[in-house]
Amino acid sequence: MTAPRLKPKGVLETSLYVEDMARAGRFYAETLGLAPMVQDKRMWALDCGPGSVLLLFQRGETLETIDLPGGRIPSHDGNGRLHVAFAIGADELAAWEARLSAAGVEIEARMKWPAGGESIYFRDPDANLVELATPGLWANY
Repeated sequence: MTAPRLKPKGVLETSLYVEDMARAGRFYAETLGLAPMVQDKRMWALDCGPGSVLLLFQRGETLETIDLPGGRIPSHDGNGRLHVAFAIGADELAAWEARLSAAGVEIEARMKWPAGGESIYFRDPDANLVELATPGLWANY
């Protein structure tokens, strides 16, 4: 009998590490429209759509393992210019460009992908590279 092939269903969370939690939280909530789900001095969890969460961690606050009533969260951290991409509809690209411009966010680069998708790139307040991508970027998107 063959064991069932296991495969994750998708990426549930991705994390960015920030210097100023309030500033970063406002950027992602107000500029990108992500709804905060959990907030404290150490982290924000933001709703990125069905089954997808962006975690913002205060840089340096996750270096120690923490014990909570439900279990343990091992230490983690990141630094430098990290990258995150958000999926958008092909018909939304121009509206996003206008929204970013109105918020004073400079689009750093643009890309037209061979399969037909397009991406725009810009920086968050901590210089992380943020991408908005239309369908056609990957074979599965």
